[in-house]
Amino acid sequence: MVWHKREEVGDVFLRKKINIAVLMALACPAGMALAQEAKPVKAPTVEVIGTREALESIPGSAEVVDKKTLENSRVFTTSEALRKVPGVNVRDEEGLGLRPNIGIRGLNPTRSSKVLLLEDGIPLAHSPYGDNATYYHPPIDRFDRIEVLKGSGQILYGPQTIGGVINYITPLPPARPGGSIALTGGNRDYFNGRFNYGGTWGGNGLLFDYVRKQGDGARDNTHSELNDANVKAVLGLGAKQALTLRGNYYSEDSNVTYSGLTEAEYAANPRQNPFKNDFMNAKRYGASATHEFVFSDNVILTTNLYGSIFQRDWWRQSSTTTDTQCGGAFTTNRNNGVAVNPDTCNSIQGRLRNYYTWGVEPRLRVNHGLFGVRSEADMGVRAHYETQDRRQENGNTPSSRTGSIVEDNERKNQAYSAFVQNRFLIDKWTVTPGVRVESIKYERTNRLANSGAGVSGKTDLTQVIPGIGATYTPVKNTTLFAGAHRGFAPPRTEDVINNTTGGTVDLGAEKSWNYELGVRSQPRAGISAEATLFRMDFQNQIIPASLAGGAGAALTNAGETLHQGAELGLRVNSGEVMDSPHNVYLQAAYTYLPTAKFTGARTSNITSGANVSGNRLPYAPENLLTTTLGYAHASGFDARVEAVHVSDQFSDDVNTVTPTANGQRGQISGYTIWNAAVNYLVKPLNTTLFLTAKNLTDKTYIVDRARGILPGSPRLVQAGFKYTF
Repeated sequence: MVWHKREEVGDVFLRKKINIAVLMALACPAGMALAQEAKPVKAPTVEVIGTREALESIPGSAEVVDKKTLENSRVFTTSEALRKVPGVNVRDEEGLGLRPNIGIRGLNPTRSSKVLLLEDGIPLAHSPYGDNATYYHPPIDRFDRIEVLKGSGQILYGPQTIGGVINYITPLPPARPGGSIALTGGNRDYFNGRFNYGGTWGGNGLLFDYVRKQGDGARDNTHSELNDANVKAVLGLGAKQALTLRGNYYSEDSNVTYSGLTEAEYAANPRQNPFKNDFMNAKRYGASATHEFVFSDNVILTTNLYGSIFQRDWWRQSSTTTDTQCGGAFTTNRNNGVAVNPDTCNSIQGRLRNYYTWGVEPRLRVNHGLFGVRSEADMGVRAHYETQDRRQENGNTPSSRTGSIVEDNERKNQAYSAFVQNRFLIDKWTVTPGVRVESIKYERTNRLANSGAGVSGKTDLTQVIPGIGATYTPVKNTTLFAGAHRGFAPPRTEDVINNTTGGTVDLGAEKSWNYELGVRSQPRAGISAEATLFRMDFQNQIIPASLAGGAGAALTNAGETLHQGAELGLRVNSGEVMDSPHNVYLQAAYTYLPTAKFTGARTSNITSGANVSGNRLPYAPENLLTTTLGYAHASGFDARVEAVHVSDQFSDDVNTVTPTANGQRGQISGYTIWNAAVNYLVKPLNTTLFLTAKNLTDKTYIVDRARGILPGSPRLVQAGFKYTF
């Protein structure tokens, strides 16, 4: 029995990116000539959706932010891009999007710890099992498109299966040699330069990409400079196999603080930052190989081998937990609005981290009829290894970059996963059951304990994660979908093993039952919409104490919580509807979250014994809306204006409304910001000219209180060009 997938290639599971014809083209120059005429070379990779056209067959809520949208809206950061997706809440931090805080469906966005981030299907976080906090994130410039999946299909990827999967897709080498140069400049000393060049020669593709970005952040005394270099090679290895090789180097040199503002400081000057000697220096080296072997039209094996080294040193004069290093008078002065100079403290703390991660993951796609029903099965295993080397050094001067060692920890994780999912294709129905198993080993060593003799502890965790999804297509271009799956997120190594005794801490994994019901439709060319009802019922949600109410950095069991609401995504292109070169278009992403609350017995970390059951969860706004209205002409002109609205939200578990003096508690008022972009393609010169403005009205607003008040980015005006050759 032999069959091929539907024309809308790219369902929620592993995609066949290289078929036999493409492999033959890779293998011989004669075949390559045909490939050059048609499209760029395809490469072995793992996608969670595929192209926008593939959405019809996805058994769950999904969205693709395509290349055209990323380019024409001139997104400044990943945060801007992800706000275009229903259900996604992205919080700013330093103003340049270097560490986006991504939350989905009311989950806390801090450090994107409740979201699975992938790049070409490969784990992106520096420690996804042991410390899933995003202190590194690639620049948006290097991505071709972004896939976001929130349905049951995310159990194929793990370990985070609660909120959703975000998969960043990098560009492929072009069929013909060529490249581009783009330069952008703007206020707040902003500069962005990008160069890429690639092509296909003799059946092998190569692409090089380099980005240099720098500029001031959202506050005074903040400035960042980064370099991001990538190389991607696609090698034809004969008629049945191909290999994609990737390499990346990233460096960041940022004058950026960890501390927010007090209420008095914010009132006096919301852009101030007294901690001018806080610096983050980071480097990352990453490499991966993706091999694909086509046994037949119906059996394909894709294997990922990946590894990365991430080094980051963050020297801080102060933070939520270290203000006391300057003494009580220093903290009191800050709370009262008295100008402070941290340099007088003659101290600084260096949080020095090295992360080493590698893994291997073979995935098998089989088209079969073993159950008497046409089916597509995806199965695989993964072995994943992490080591964290963590030190803290306290320096004796504001500019010290060494000092006495007060923390010296090693943390290790070994994780073994197995997953299988079968998609039954029955006329207008698809039914897709699946299961994932995660087995994780934790180890922590405190090298300073026992007068240097050290203390070690070990523990382990195994979790079975089932899921099922279904679609029904009653009429062409309209799909009903539904799904249910087990949400799971492992606890951090530091939170399950005691640093002093090595004993196990009673902090369970996050577990939930997630449900979806929705409809996706394209009633005619140029009009598409998706509406989804969702419910996430947590048996145990883990919440940072600093956000749930306490001042510490530890995590706490929040117990039972409930998230439920609705999402709507809409796209209208009048040019396609009316078959006209003039295109007035509308895009909207709306999230309504009426319920995001503690439901089980729970007492506050702020007020001892205070019952917070029924209170709203921190950092879960009820309404999110991003809408874009624009006009484009076939000649190459495009102009758009975008509104981004975020409603009120609480910053603690007791739902404090009146702000506290330290700025860490209090309601965060809702806000709306406006963005605009204009593009014009000068076809004879192969050059696009563009002008963009972010936060057009220069609105001052608060985005976070976790470590004190953080303001949103001020008005940013940028202009530039992109020359393609």
